[in-house]
Amino acid sequence: MTALSTPRLLLRAMSASDAEHVVAGRPPEGARWADGYPCPGEQAAATRLLGTFAGTGDPSPFGSYEIRLGEDGPVIGGMGFHGAPDEAGHVTIGYGLVPSVRGMGYASEALRALLRFARDRGVTCVHGDTDLDNIASQRVMTAAGMRFVRQDSALKHYRVDWDGPGPE
Repeated sequence: MTALSTPRLLLRAMSASDAEHVVAGRPPEGARWADGYPCPGEQAAATRLLGTFAGTGDPSPFGSYEIRLGEDGPVIGGMGFHGAPDEAGHVTIGYGLVPSVRGMGYASEALRALLRFARDRGVTCVHGDTDLDNIASQRVMTAAGMRFVRQDSALKHYRVDWDGPGPE
């Protein structure tokens, strides 16, 4: 199972069983979830992940990841891909954290790790979007190296492009 480490976080790929627990809102035996996890966005992502498992199989490594505080800390949110890269090497990402840990730089730290991971696997472009009034999420994407590209009536759209795989 894929895991990505940062100085403060562990991003661990979610299994179908993990996703079932998130959808149900009940942690698996022995797991620790921070207060407020999972939020509705995490449950929606877990529902989408279960659909992928049922339809096309395990999406790893381009699935969803739980975000933990360190190796043994509680799950504080989730982050992941909305699917495998398309024929042009593009993917879309999403993420969320429980309210109690927002504003501490965790989302940007996790997103930087996920972007490096994608680039190292040949992804050429990562897309993300956020509500017009979600300034915090806009800052997360900018801090992680994504740039604002356009706005529509509901969302601000961000992306990062690379010429090819390799570390930054």
